[in-house]
Amino acid sequence: MNRQIAEFIGTFTLVLFGCGSAVIAGADIGLTGISFAFGLALIGMAYAIGPVSGCHINPAVSLGAVAAGRMTFAEAIKYIIAQVAGAIAAALVLMLIMSGKADYSVAENGLGQNGWGVGYLGEYSMVSAFVFEVVATFLFMVVILGATGKGAPAAMAGLAIGLALVVIHLVGINVTGVSVNPARSIGPALFAGGTALAQLWLFIVAPIIGAVAAGLLFKTGTLDAEA
Repeated sequence: MNRQIAEFIGTFTLVLFGCGSAVIAGADIGLTGISFAFGLALIGMAYAIGPVSGCHINPAVSLGAVAAGRMTFAEAIKYIIAQVAGAIAAALVLMLIMSGKADYSVAENGLGQNGWGVGYLGEYSMVSAFVFEVVATFLFMVVILGATGKGAPAAMAGLAIGLALVVIHLVGINVTGVSVNPARSIGPALFAGGTALAQLWLFIVAPIIGAVAAGLLFKTGTLDAEA
């Protein structure tokens, strides 16, 4: 398996099972269950494809790795293309599955897309959404770079990163549905359309800002870790 295929499969899995948990089983498992679905999907992929690609499965993480000096920008672009393609494919599969449910409508029920404002979960403001996504992605990237750095126990990296994603979801689902991952937001938004597509910019810009800021801290030695 090459790195791009690994990133495609990993992102596909995260979006299908993460967003799928919200759309298919959300009423049964609640916010806690959805949070663990995202985290457990990431843990599984970390051990499955981590040895192949590092299991970024997130454009913000790849760009954060560039900022930290752990990969080249050219390589990151290849990762990002595969990640976005995997997310789009997963959203399409989820929509096809849901279309078999008699009372399902993409417009009314969605695909687990991110958002903010009136009518979206906790109805938080755009400023709240932006601040949460920047800070949450920054902290998520700190965990990723620290857990995969020199001296860190490699066998525990996937678990630490996955559990960090669980915590982020536990806190933030009501704020934005939690992105911290532009690909995870792009896939569902493309099919949900409307407000999800109009608000997509925030879930691209904010996670990238947070991840790159964390990467620069590691690159400059402000946080002492080596790739």
